[in-house]
Order: sequence, then structure tokens, then C-alpha cells
Amino acid sequence: MGRMWGGLLLLGRLGEPALLCRKVLGAGGARACSSAAARNGLEGPARRRSYWHYVRRLVKGPPSPPYSHVCQVGDPVLRTVAAPVEPAQLAGPELQRLVQQLVRVMRRRRCVGLSAPQLGVPLQVLALEFPEALFRACSPRLRELRQMESFPLRVVVNPSLRVLDSRLVTFPEGCESVAGFLACVPRFQAVQLSGLDLRGEPVTWQASGWTARIIQHEMDHLQGCLFIDKMDSTTFTNVHWMEVND
Repeated sequence: MGRMWGGLLLLGRLGEPALLCRKVLGAGGARACSSAAARNGLEGPARRRSYWHYVRRLVKGPPSPPYSHVCQVGDPVLRTVAAPVEPAQLAGPELQRLVQQLVRVMRRRRCVGLSAPQLGVPLQVLALEFPEALFRACSPRLRELRQMESFPLRVVVNPSLRVLDSRLVTFPEGCESVAGFLACVPRFQAVQLSGLDLRGEPVTWQASGWTARIIQHEMDHLQGCLFIDKMDSTTFTNVHWMEVND
């Protein structure tokens, strides 16, 4: 895995604020950033592991991308601009493994889209799917209001986006990388997604409504952007807030 992604994993695996800043700012800037992070508590409390967790990591080593979990906000890989997949990589087993993991995690989490950076790999690869079962789980009123339509699995490599209808539509939105939170986010009404399939063949997809929202959300991930960067901050909500009050 490391051979294929090479230096691309470097930013995705940086675990300390000082290391990230050293990459971007140099040693002097890294020291300043590290001090600021410590003052502001960005590093959080010391992480504790059980004895068996410690032994397991000692024997197996730390997990490596593509992860079987979704990276959470704070992981530098989510703020990295993803690199394009090289033509020679398209038919390679490592890209196939990445795609299989994307689809596996997306379906296990019952979400409708996932990007490679969310599994720790800063490459331009998206998996999107709105299966009929999830579609039917939404009420008819919700489907109509949010202009929902189911669609089969689509995997797009090196995607690009073109806006077809610039009207902004605002609805609540969440993200597996900001788990447990929702906020209202404005998105364009209709877009066109272009890129390559896994055979290297060009693909184009025109979408509107909820499907266009899903596409725009996942495309943002490839630019190091999260929905919290575009949200109406007054609507930012912990989905468990009512449980706390019970």
C-alpha cells in the first residue's frame, strides 16, 4: 500500500500538530503552531488504551489506510487536497482494494457517499450510492421536499464538477467524519460530475436535488473541505441533544 500512495500518505498520517505545521510552515512556524495548539488545548487529553489494546497494537502495529473506520474531524487527512490517481494506478490491485473498502464501509455505515480521504487515503476517488432500501426508509413527504431519488453504486476517479443550476437550496446535512452532528448547508440545485470509471473510461453524470447535494458534499472532501465550513452555524446541532435532557 505504501508504495502506491508513497508521499501522498504523508499528510494523511501526520498525527501531531507540530509535524503538520513543520510540513507547511517550516521548523520555526511548527514551533509556534505547536505552542498555540498546546495553549488552546487542540491536542486534547492524553490518549489511554487498555492493556489488551496496547498488546494488540504492539503485535499487529497500527492500522494502515484504507481504514475500516471513517476518519474524524481533526485528522489532517481531511484537510488535505487530494491528489489525482495516475493512469498506471487505475488497474492496480491497491486501487481496487481502496474502492472495495470504500464501498464496504459506506454500506456498513448506511451512508450515501464516501471519499478516499475519509479512509485516510488522500486520492481523488469517490463512491456514491443511494440504494432503494435507504430511499424507502425516508417518508414520502421528505423524499418530495428534498427531491430525493435512489441511484445505484457509482465509483468515480479524478472527478470534476460543473454547476448546471446555480440556485442555492438549503437543507440539513451531516457527515460520517463529523459524527453525531447536523447543520443546514446551502448547495447548488443541479450539477454535472465528470471523471473516470475503474476501467479508465470517461463518465458523466448530471444530477439535481438531493443527488446533487450528495455529489457536492463528497467533492468538497477532495478539497479538504467539510460541511461545517459551509454551514449556517446557528443550525449546528448535536443529534443526541434531546437524549441528554431526558
